[in-house]
Amino acid sequence: MGYANDSFPKGSLFLVTGGAGFIGSNLCEAILNLGYRVRCLDDLSTGHYENIEPFLADPNFSFIKGDVKDLETCLKACGGADYVLHQAAWGSVPRSIEMPLFYCVNNIMGTLNMMEAARRNGVKKFVYASSSSVYGDEPNLPKKEGREGELLSPYAVSKRCDEEWGKQYTRHYGLDTYGLRYFNVFGRRQDPDGAYAAVIPKFIRQLLHGEAPTINGDGRQSRDFTYIENVIEANLKACAAPREAAGEVFNIAYGGREYLIDIYYGLTKALGVEIEPVFGPDRAGDIKHSNADISKAKHLLGYDPDWSFERGIDAAIEWYKKNLQS
Repeated sequence: MGYANDSFPKGSLFLVTGGAGFIGSNLCEAILNLGYRVRCLDDLSTGHYENIEPFLADPNFSFIKGDVKDLETCLKACGGADYVLHQAAWGSVPRSIEMPLFYCVNNIMGTLNMMEAARRNGVKKFVYASSSSVYGDEPNLPKKEGREGELLSPYAVSKRCDEEWGKQYTRHYGLDTYGLRYFNVFGRRQDPDGAYAAVIPKFIRQLLHGEAPTINGDGRQSRDFTYIENVIEANLKACAAPREAAGEVFNIAYGGREYLIDIYYGLTKALGVEIEPVFGPDRAGDIKHSNADISKAKHLLGYDPDWSFERGIDAAIEWYKKNLQS
């Protein structure tokens, strides 16, 4: 997996916020498998209790149901923690356009509460989820840190603000922060339901049910789809990173570029169905093309992803076949 179970002191405690969500629950599982302690903080507003239920019997796992918008909850959760992996946030560009005030309070103030709580509790490393959405309308490919455009959604604004606060907490308060700009993460436990579901699990679910998925736009938009194992590696590598890399942000992706229409027909072939998609309007705030230059993460974090899109999509399809009812 690109990381070893002797990378951190024995008995280390990792706090995973949003730990009942897609990325968070996979982080919890991976860290428990390495033999470390995990504390999960989640208000279950978008995460699912079923994602962490298998861990509850593990003596190294504990769960706090709580909200990052509450500073006292954050202070309690950070008590005794060595590392914080802050994944708690509301995603979805379209939903953020509908709910700008909530995204400000939840994604920005919630992150600031966590940084403050981590600082007061002497946390060693604070690793937080940012997003490729911070590149906005910057047209050049691949996307490279330090070359950002105009932000296109409240969600992107919230993530960019988190990055700026991360720099401030490293500069002024001695908290080692590492921002991870995720590029279209996919894999096991990603929720296929709801209006704002990510495209890959949503397509798979609909195709398994014989439904025709809707593709927003012409399907020629491209993304650097990134399998969950690469994101797990990035978070753990950031926890072991040198202090010189603190206060920085890093693209976390595989470094590839996949077109949505090609993914769609690849899924129909893999699932053995012949269903044509429905084409709908472009989504407001969406970036047309996105793929990542990951050289900075490789150089400063030692990030070396080995899960290609093809390998990841095969694993994801198998997981959804087993876990989605037909």
